[in-house]
Amino acid sequence: MKNISLAIAAIASLTLVSCFDTAKPNYQYMPNMYEPVGYETYGEYGIFPNDQAAMLPAEGSIPRGWQPYDYKNTTADLELAKDELMNPLPVTEENLAKGKELYDIYCGVCHGDKGDGQGILMKNEVFLGIPSYADPGRKITDGGVYHVQMYGLNSMGSYASQTSEEERWQITHHVMNLKAALLGEPERVPMADVAEALSYLPSNDTEGEEGEEPHDEEHEDNNH
Repeated sequence: MKNISLAIAAIASLTLVSCFDTAKPNYQYMPNMYEPVGYETYGEYGIFPNDQAAMLPAEGSIPRGWQPYDYKNTTADLELAKDELMNPLPVTEENLAKGKELYDIYCGVCHGDKGDGQGILMKNEVFLGIPSYADPGRKITDGGVYHVQMYGLNSMGSYASQTSEEERWQITHHVMNLKAALLGEPERVPMADVAEALSYLPSNDTEGEEGEEPHDEEHEDNNH
């Protein structure tokens, strides 16, 4: 009887092993760990045109978070952007600090840390003739700075692919502050700092409360 049981067990084992596929286990306790649910990016599937899963986006689709920019890459639209486009970001410590950080990464090598056109690439004569933000005749506005970041200008290329809309406006804040510093003009500061500074100004209310006559101590003494 014992030999019969061993024989049955051996036959069953051989049967299971003979059907076993090493490339695809017979039992998967967590199938999703073995077989992807989605299609492979460059896989071939009959349900797609030309059997290719990698397809162009649908016409009219835009990336998540992308905002349209209504100005074209022309001289006329650059001038329009200079006159019309305003920085939508508030002047905050965070935006100013981020703007400086991004400027140092993308802009400072050419335009210089101070915006005077004396970046490391200029000093090493990789590029020549980079103007200062304070050069006479230059019309530098928020809209113009943003537009140039979008499309580039002359030897400067576009930074639209390296930076987000918010980051470009943060850089713009810093550029305008560099220009103001070079020209000796007031820089942009957070409104909280402005309010704090105003709180220390002396009050000009020397007439007393409205409707209250001034107190005359000398006249009061003469009546006693």
